[in-house]
Amino acid sequence: MARVKLTDVKKIYDKKVVAVHDFNLEIADKEFVVFVGPSGCGKSTTLRMIAGLEDISEGTVEIGDTVVNDLQPKDRGIAMVFQNYALYPHMTVYDNIAFSLRLQKESEDVIYDRVTKVAEILGITDYLLRKPRALSGGQRQRVAIGRAMVRDSEVFLMDEPLSNLDAKLRNQMRAEIILLRQKLNTTFIYVTHDQTEAMTLGDRIVIMKDGYIMQVGTPTEVFEMPENLFVAEFIGAPKMNIIRTRLQKDAEGYFVTPFGAKIRVDGNKGSALKERGVYEGEVLLGVRPEHIVLSKQNESSIPCTLEVNEMMGSELHLHVVTDDGSRMIVRVPTMDLSDKTRSELVAGQRLFITFSGKVMHFFDPESEKNLLV
Repeated sequence: MARVKLTDVKKIYDKKVVAVHDFNLEIADKEFVVFVGPSGCGKSTTLRMIAGLEDISEGTVEIGDTVVNDLQPKDRGIAMVFQNYALYPHMTVYDNIAFSLRLQKESEDVIYDRVTKVAEILGITDYLLRKPRALSGGQRQRVAIGRAMVRDSEVFLMDEPLSNLDAKLRNQMRAEIILLRQKLNTTFIYVTHDQTEAMTLGDRIVIMKDGYIMQVGTPTEVFEMPENLFVAEFIGAPKMNIIRTRLQKDAEGYFVTPFGAKIRVDGNKGSALKERGVYEGEVLLGVRPEHIVLSKQNESSIPCTLEVNEMMGSELHLHVVTDDGSRMIVRVPTMDLSDKTRSELVAGQRLFITFSGKVMHFFDPESEKNLLV
């Protein structure tokens, strides 16, 4: 069983700098969990504590039913893939993959069987006699993954393994990691700063900031119901638009007045706000760019001026400025636009935008917590 459990784990440097604060998480056997967050948030430090490459200042780490705080990395039943590949340049691909097995004094027959099997799974059989310098970045990353796979470990740890690849290769390797996970059927803990990787790979995502866990949930949960403003803005590209406005109530229910427009809150969300004791007052209103639509001038529309039009292929990213100088981003599928409308979307064009009462998120201006969670 490859369950991983972290209890009150803390990392302190120089007796005063806390890099990871009271980290509590249980990862189920065969689960794929992604640690994601900006640089310096503590995600790689946490991974390295699980691996045994960093000492644990406080708390415990369990792998299976064993507390591994005092065990050497080689005794923890883990395999790790690093960001920089860390291949031996003077060795062939075969010897790089076989290296750990030779340290364990396995027979050459066992080594041959394991290496060739792993190479076949990863599609690098034709490269076994080459040296790393003769491989592309994607091929080197496969070798690094193969070196981890050959150990037949219970837990795979991956520290930003795709960050050195170009965008096209990253997309390809993401798909290959998903297929690899299906073949290995073991526990994965994956670190990245790329929220697209987190959303596409993880069964659950651990979003971190300044050494703290901000939210743990499935990709759907963290996208549709962010617990706080940080998660709301971090997950999603382009990031969520945040508008400071007032939440008000009349005989028909709740409504908001962003930039002078009057937009009704969906009845179900209104009921949820009432159940949580949220009444009138200032709120931070969150709306994702893909939920904003172009509209005609009316009571619920927001007047704005187009500043930048980014052509992204299947969609346009419209950067608009409201009359008070606030900036917002609108995602518009190109297939929804006529040729005439598309030709009119130029800098300086006057536009009206709006959004449905079903897609709004509400955050407390002080605590920044989601008022509907």
